Amino acid sequence: MTFAAVLFDCDGVLVDSEAITCGALRDMLDENGWRLSLAECMTHFVGHAVRSRAELIQAHTGRPLTDAFMDEFYHRRNVRLENDITAIDGIHDAVRHLHERCEGRIAVASGADRYKVEMMLHKVGLHHFFEHRIFSGHEMPRSKPHPDVYLAAAAHLQMNPARCLVVEDTTVGIKAGVAAGATVWAYAPPPAPTDVLTQAGAAHVFAHMTQLPTLFSEKLTQG
Repeated sequence: MTFAAVLFDCDGVLVDSEAITCGALRDMLDENGWRLSLAECMTHFVGHAVRSRAELIQAHTGRPLTDAFMDEFYHRRNVRLENDITAIDGIHDAVRHLHERCEGRIAVASGADRYKVEMMLHKVGLHHFFEHRIFSGHEMPRSKPHPDVYLAAAAHLQMNPARCLVVEDTTVGIKAGVAAGATVWAYAPPPAPTDVLTQAGAAHVFAHMTQLPTLFSEKLTQG
């Protein structure tokens, strides 16, 4: 079956945001008694909503995850993202190509909050490709690794999830796409490990966004 729609994750797929976000979180965790390197913080939190890791945070800080903590985290995160966010290399051409090939049937299905996603897409010049087709896991009954956000995006596009290609970069997101019934391709720039992504369910792994249009066109031709 050929793909009729493409559903993109946002962080780490459209925008290079994960180290920025985890940097803000690492600093706050350090202030609350849990000292982590940036790499360790990313291992624990990339792909997860911070609130979903509340028990882990409490176990290491001895403090519950409060609304006040989250409000301060969002503030620090947003300031850093507004100043430092960049697009993933090659993503503009890739999105433009898939937007044309799918006749506009592309969407963002992110585990992040809507403000963050919309702000980042505006900052890097991608928002117009996805306007009115942006979905946040924060607005779903369950966020990733559950399939809700991908199912919502597919339903909005009036597409069977089986005809959707999901582009992800984390095991959490891959599991969400697979659970939705979509085919998932994983973006994994070196030195990211590829075996864990395929074990999570990725049907294909690619290393650079410039490869995505060609891979997609080849799939259509084969179909």
